[in-house]
Amino acid sequence: MQTVVAVFGQIFSTLWAHKLRSFLTMFGIAWGVGSLLLLVGLGEGFRSGSKRNLAEYGENIIMIFPGRAPAVAGSMNSARQYRLTYQDYLDIRKESPHIKAITPILATDDVHAVSEFASASGQLNGVEPQYKGIRFLPLKQGRWFNQLDEAQKRDVVVLGDEMTRSLFPGRPAVGSFILLNDHRFEVVGTVSRVGRGDDNLTNTRCYIPFQVMRSDFPLKGEESYDAISMIYYQPFSADEHLVTQSEARRVIARNHGFDYHDEDAFEGIDSVQQAQMMGTIFDAMNEFLGTVGLVTLALGAIGVINIMLIAVTERTREIGLRKALGATNRSIMLQFFAEGILLTLVSGLIGMGLAGGFMALLSNYNGPGGFDPPRLVLKTAVLAIASLALAGVAAGLYPARKAARLEPVEALRQE
Repeated sequence: MQTVVAVFGQIFSTLWAHKLRSFLTMFGIAWGVGSLLLLVGLGEGFRSGSKRNLAEYGENIIMIFPGRAPAVAGSMNSARQYRLTYQDYLDIRKESPHIKAITPILATDDVHAVSEFASASGQLNGVEPQYKGIRFLPLKQGRWFNQLDEAQKRDVVVLGDEMTRSLFPGRPAVGSFILLNDHRFEVVGTVSRVGRGDDNLTNTRCYIPFQVMRSDFPLKGEESYDAISMIYYQPFSADEHLVTQSEARRVIARNHGFDYHDEDAFEGIDSVQQAQMMGTIFDAMNEFLGTVGLVTLALGAIGVINIMLIAVTERTREIGLRKALGATNRSIMLQFFAEGILLTLVSGLIGMGLAGGFMALLSNYNGPGGFDPPRLVLKTAVLAIASLALAGVAAGLYPARKAARLEPVEALRQE
C-alpha cells in the first residue's frame, strides 16, 4: 500500500513539475474524446429522431397517389393524368396476397369546422377502420371507427390533437357535436399529439368514415364518384415491400391502360425504402465516426508516448539515483506505466464529462426536422474509456521498459 501511495505521489509530483506539458497532453486527449462522444451523440440524435419520425408515421407504409401515364410507351410527352379509384383499391385488396392491410383515402382541405365554442380549418380525411392500424394514431380519448360506422354511414368524427384544442379549448370534446361544412358530426374520439415542432399536419386533421366522406364530400372537379385521393397499404414484412409494390402497380396499370414497368407513371412514397436509405446513411456515419475515434485514440497514444519518452530522458539521473538506492526494475516500470494510464484515463474522463455536460445543456433543444437532441451514448463512452486505458498501457510500456533497463552508473553519468 505504501509503495502504491509513493508511486502515485511521485507521479503527481512529476506532472505538477511540468504543468504546461502535462496540461497540453491531457487537453489534446480530452478534446479528442469529447469531440468523439459529441459526434456520436449527434449521430445518435439523428438516428433516434429519424426512427421516431418513421414510427410516428406508421410501420412499413407504402403510398400510391394519382399519376401521369404515357399514352405512347416510353414517351412522357404524351402523358395523361389518371385518378385512382375505389375499384383500384378493391382490386388490389383482392389480388395482392402479400399485402397485410390496405385502405383508400379521400382527403380535402376545403372544410371549415365549427363547434359551439370556436371554429377552425384543417384537413378532412375519409378513411376505413383499418387506417388506424396502418398509420400511427394513438387515441387520447374515446374510440376509433368500427365497421358499423362504415357500413351504416354514421356521422361520426375523430379529431387530431390541434383540431381538438382549437375547437374545444379546455373543454371535453368526446360526445360533443361539430359542423363540417354544415354537416353535423358527433365527436367519438380524439388523437394524441403526433410529431414535433412544425410537423403539425396530422394534428390538424379530422377523420370520418370513408363512405360518409364519399357521399358528402366528394373530390371537387371529379366526374367519377369512384375517384379517391390515395391508397395506403402495408406488406406483411419489410422484406416484401417490393413484391407488394409490384402487385399494386400491376393492378393500377391494368385498370388504367398502361405498362406497369413504367416507373415514371407512378407517384408514391415507400417508407420501407426511406428507412433503408436512412440506415445506409447512418452506417456510413458510424464508419466515419469509428475512423475519427481510431485517429483520436492513436493521437492520444502518440502524445502520451511522447511525454513519457521526454520524462525518461529528463529524469535519467533521478532513475539512476533511485536504482542505486535499491529501487527495483519493477518499481521503476510501475511508476512510468501508471503515469501513462493515469494521463489517458483522467483525460478521457474529463473529455467525457465535458461532452456529457454540453449534451445535457442541449437536452431540451429539438433539432431541425424533428431530430432528437444529442445524448451521451453510455456504450460508446465505456468503449472510449476502455480503449484509452489500453492506449495508456501501450503508451507507457515502451518508456517504462526503457527507464527500467538503465544501468545506475550510466544513468548517473547523464547530464
